[in-house]
Amino acid sequence: MNILSKPWFAAVLIVLLQPAVALFLVNQSASAIVASLVAQTSTEGAPEVIRPKESRPPWDMWTPEIEKVAKELKLERDGLREREQAVVQRETRLAAESAELARTRKEIEAQRAEISQLLTAVGVDEQKNLKSLAQTYASLTPKAAVAIFSEMDDSTVVKILSLMKADTVGPIFEEMSKDKSEKNNQAQRAAVLSERLRLMKAAKSAAGP
Repeated sequence: MNILSKPWFAAVLIVLLQPAVALFLVNQSASAIVASLVAQTSTEGAPEVIRPKESRPPWDMWTPEIEKVAKELKLERDGLREREQAVVQRETRLAAESAELARTRKEIEAQRAEISQLLTAVGVDEQKNLKSLAQTYASLTPKAAVAIFSEMDDSTVVKILSLMKADTVGPIFEEMSKDKSEKNNQAQRAAVLSERLRLMKAAKSAAGP
């Protein structure tokens, strides 16, 4: 028995051929549509192609402003660095000068203390020497004492007389008053020494016991 004579074979064949026929029809329609578009393009010109805009970073439009700000910040930073270096150098110089002043002040204070001690020692020694000389001259005759005083300056003689008793100083002044020559004129000198001795005792009395 021939299979082509079977009724179901015709139905299966139709089912199998239906997609192919549909595909053929779609291809024909697509070809017609494409041909129509090509014809329209050839008559009216190529349609404008709309391209998407190039995306840019949102800050790209402020680049000059940002660059200007960056330059200003750099200049300010450089200026701050220079001022900082100047301040450090000045502080270093001031510290060195302060140390030098402290060292100099310390040396001056040490020298001052040394000089003060030296002056005190000299003062004490001078006082002892004057007392010793006063005792020695007090044991001399007034004439001998006047002869020695004539070789001394008035300041030293007054210091020595101030350490003598009044009954010793009196005869010395009396002896000096006898010489009124123009060359020495011990009488006039006795008056000067007497006045200076009085002022010296008055100053000691005012200063206290």
